[in-house]
Amino acid sequence: MTTPLPPSLAANPRLSTWLTAHPDGSFDLRVGKVEIGQGIATALTQIATHELGLESGRVRPVAANTDSSPDEGFTAGSLSVTMSGAAVRRVAAEARQLFHRAAARRTGLPQDTITLVAGRFVTPDGGSCGYADLAADVDLDVDAGDPTLTAGFLASASTAMPRIDLPDKVFGRPRFIHDLTFDRMLHARVVRPPRMGAHLVEAPVEQVAAMDGVEHVLHEVDFLAVVSTREGIAERAAAVLAQGSSWTDGTGLPDRAAVPAWLQAQPSESSGIRSDGADHAGDHRTVSATYSKPFVAHGSIAPSCGIAQFDGERLHLWSHSQGAFALRDATARALDLDPGQVVVQHVEGAGCYGHNSADDAAFDAALIATLVPGHHVRVQWSRADELSWEPFGPAMVGSARATVDPDGRITDWSYETWGNGHTARPGYAPAHGLLADAHRAGVEAMPAALDPPAARGHGSARNADPAYDIARVDVTTHRLLAMPIRSSALRGLGAHLNGFAIESLMDEIAVATEQDPLQLRLDHLTDPRARDVLTTAAEAADWGGTLPEGAGRGIAYARYKNRGAYCAVVAEVEAEESVRVKRLTIAVDVGRIVHEDGVRNQIEGGAIQATSWSLLEQVTFDRTTITSTDWESYPILRFSDVPRIDVHLISRPDEPSLGAGEATQGPVPGAIANAIHEAIGVRVRTLPFTPAHVIAAIDGA
Repeated sequence: MTTPLPPSLAANPRLSTWLTAHPDGSFDLRVGKVEIGQGIATALTQIATHELGLESGRVRPVAANTDSSPDEGFTAGSLSVTMSGAAVRRVAAEARQLFHRAAARRTGLPQDTITLVAGRFVTPDGGSCGYADLAADVDLDVDAGDPTLTAGFLASASTAMPRIDLPDKVFGRPRFIHDLTFDRMLHARVVRPPRMGAHLVEAPVEQVAAMDGVEHVLHEVDFLAVVSTREGIAERAAAVLAQGSSWTDGTGLPDRAAVPAWLQAQPSESSGIRSDGADHAGDHRTVSATYSKPFVAHGSIAPSCGIAQFDGERLHLWSHSQGAFALRDATARALDLDPGQVVVQHVEGAGCYGHNSADDAAFDAALIATLVPGHHVRVQWSRADELSWEPFGPAMVGSARATVDPDGRITDWSYETWGNGHTARPGYAPAHGLLADAHRAGVEAMPAALDPPAARGHGSARNADPAYDIARVDVTTHRLLAMPIRSSALRGLGAHLNGFAIESLMDEIAVATEQDPLQLRLDHLTDPRARDVLTTAAEAADWGGTLPEGAGRGIAYARYKNRGAYCAVVAEVEAEESVRVKRLTIAVDVGRIVHEDGVRNQIEGGAIQATSWSLLEQVTFDRTTITSTDWESYPILRFSDVPRIDVHLISRPDEPSLGAGEATQGPVPGAIANAIHEAIGVRVRTLPFTPAHVIAAIDGA
């Protein structure tokens, strides 16, 4: 019986789309997922290398290109190894079988008498031929799924391959899109409105166009840009253009101090995610609370950049977008081109883990390039551009209520969330989802972000359904229908707030019923893998051990999307003048581990980012505009504040691989919140845990 094709391979079944064999016996590997610092270029290359039975370095990853790579959608949701890895494994295994057949034809021997050893097909008499010898005999331009080609995969698991992308980054060699140059390249800067919904009244276009070195000043409705042969000139000209322009007032913003109440009062679309008839009846004890998170920026270390060139027929784009094919289609639609006229080449940028401004910068360049054809046009955003205009992770409110019987068993659980949707990526927004397209159309507001469907792991409802064994559960989300502050996907989507809220309420239940927080969780979990990560993390963190005064431990657990990686976190904090996270002990089960170092990198990186969100990060604004436009007004965690992180991996070699990148985004803030409560006896239900929010919680208590 033929093994079903992995979904990515079923959508792109031709082997030659994924692999190219070269006469020297090496291979090029193409995938639709992109490297954004998470290490998937290494992990996927390692899978192909193992399945082809080759030595390290004989398979080269090729960056995604919409003309030549398989379309695997967005690089998001911790699905790269799960989805792309399964496809690569199958492709490489079938390619190996084709070469094995060719070796049998070449030698005239039965295929089962020939073995593959270190990239060479060895005959019983010791003769051999390699991939290089057979390259001319094998045609990979065939569809996967031939039942005679699926007879097992190589079982060997060699030593993890060194990270492919790190040497260039460590030694400062050009690798990022910001390093990319072309002959006669023009530099452009876009002048944004001062606030959302503001329309241009007048601009000193002729004055700026007359400045030395300025090639063009472009004006279309509310879109303004300057183009120059030199970057410094473009910056100075854009500053003059911005200073001399006047705009209407624009859209008013809500009172930042009252955002949670504002979110709950706005028109919304309600969705029942799960309902088991929770009635909260009887004389059982009820525990309830409301939790909130602010708008959060991606905080990419380097602002976004895009490069485009239009030759009159085809538009070429270079971008660090996480969805090259969606960017191609959205750009073609906005510029009234056929998708076949647009080609997007992925180039690494500063990883963002979500929908930052990469697509917008690329479209800026694309729009300008079509107006000045023949040149490569480079658009570099500023830090203020990035922190003012990127699509933020949306603010959210979560209201949870549980009933507990006299034995301490949770019998009913209800949970509601309010907030904007979690994706406005190209391909989701019906129109004007790209910033420059919205400005040149003069729209009042960007289209409201949507939520991915359940099949893609939800958005607002991601991890809103508690992972515990509870008889009656009711989960409802309320997605706002208007979006005064631009928002879209940020690492973990709704799992950030939902993990924080659910794990905080679990601790509140434990305190109210005088139960150990760890034992309460174990008593409501029958999945052995869930129990394993909890007990592993607790044991490694010395759960129950003594701590000095002013310190506390907290525990939290989640299974990402309720079907992905299992993750338990124990946080140790000190809470004096401010909250300081001293240590995070994390146990993770990602099924079959492909690249151990890569998994550890992802867990550690996700935990550090989630700690930064928990302690510091919040977009600030007044009633007219975003005010957190630099690293002083939007601080992120510094190296000196990074906690000790101990990661314990539970290997499941016989289970499917699960993504690691977003496993920590919910449990980390939950564990930190619970540790704060143990340290000072006060429950802080508002992210981030700044001194102001802690003091407000103390005053409220």
